[in-house]
Amino acid sequence: MLNILEKQNTILNRFIAEMRDVNIQSDSMRFRTNLERCGEVMAYEISKVLTYNASMVETPLGEAEVMLPQEEIVIATILRAGIPYHNGFLRFFDNAQSAFVSAYRKYSKDGTFNVKVEYISSCNLEGKTLILVDPMLATGTSLVLTYKALLEKGGKPAHTHVASIIASEEGIDYAARHMPKKQTTIWCGTVDQELTVKSYIVPGLGDAGDLAYGDKL
Repeated sequence: MLNILEKQNTILNRFIAEMRDVNIQSDSMRFRTNLERCGEVMAYEISKVLTYNASMVETPLGEAEVMLPQEEIVIATILRAGIPYHNGFLRFFDNAQSAFVSAYRKYSKDGTFNVKVEYISSCNLEGKTLILVDPMLATGTSLVLTYKALLEKGGKPAHTHVASIIASEEGIDYAARHMPKKQTTIWCGTVDQELTVKSYIVPGLGDAGDLAYGDKL
């Protein structure tokens, strides 16, 4: 299942517009703040499809019945641009567990690259709801390798929500082909059609990690 949030009226569009804007991107603090805001909006949208059960809450004057989510949630993030985005999710799913994966592009002299996964920190995922958050879904290779690495480390989740802010059509297609169809839902703020020869999304916004934390060597 694919959900593209820009197809509805949402404040998320404003945050994405600011993140794309070259005149605003020089403010790294604002860029990180918008990553967090996007995480909050995305978490709210995902919360609508979770499983809820009635619970009783005692107030000073009586009891109130409230519908509360019952799923055990794990939020997994691909470092490093995913950190502020992850924080936005945690503000809504504040009792969720967290997992972190280090994945990067290792380039060859001819300009081609392979994605390397080096570091994994994960809790038990068996039977839980995994929310895999990555701001940019370009080729989809990093996402799928991260998912497979998490499965080897923590077991198989009952359902996986993939949450990206900007995705490419190619990345969505790749993820749809390589992740369990009935147990995966893809959420994205917007979808761009083009990838450059170096696999950057166009128009995209550039390198989200560099914009959030400074240029890397």
